Amino acid sequence: EPQLRYTSDNQLAVAEMMVQFPGLRSEEPPSTLKVVGWGNLANEIKERCHPGDRVVLEGRLTMNTIERKPEGFKEKRAELTVQKVHYLEADRNFIPAEPASTPAKSTPAYSDPDYSSRSATATASPSKVATVPEVYDDEPMPKVRTPQFPSQPMPVSEPDVDDIPF
Repeated sequence: EPQLRYTSDNQLAVAEMMVQFPGLRSEEPPSTLKVVGWGNLANEIKERCHPGDRVVLEGRLTMNTIERKPEGFKEKRAELTVQKVHYLEADRNFIPAEPASTPAKSTPAYSDPDYSSRSATATASPSKVATVPEVYDDEPMPKVRTPQFPSQPMPVSEPDVDDIPF
């Protein structure tokens, strides 16, 4: 069961839970991973995630080093900071694919006068379309900066004959 707490200034919600998933091989025991959600996502995790729920989690994986004082050794643990939660149960935001409401129109294909067939047509068959709910993401998309490169190549400098590499 997720645990909800708040930061020391009581401003930001933090949800923590342990997620269990099967090992890579059938003989391996299940693995566990600490999962942390922040802000509005923390409240959603507390309200909607329960033991036994099947979810897909998107986020950032980090490794934390924990020092054990009595034993004197360090332990590394993986932690997932969640950015999105996808619920796999049919009654929890899962919308199955439905057929398109209007079939696609037949469109004439390009005909080249050099080819023997001048009246070929292409048809598109209707496909299934999934309805995706609108997503409200707390984090803004980062701005991409394009590096400025000089429009001309850099001049090649003369090698320094006195410079001896070691």
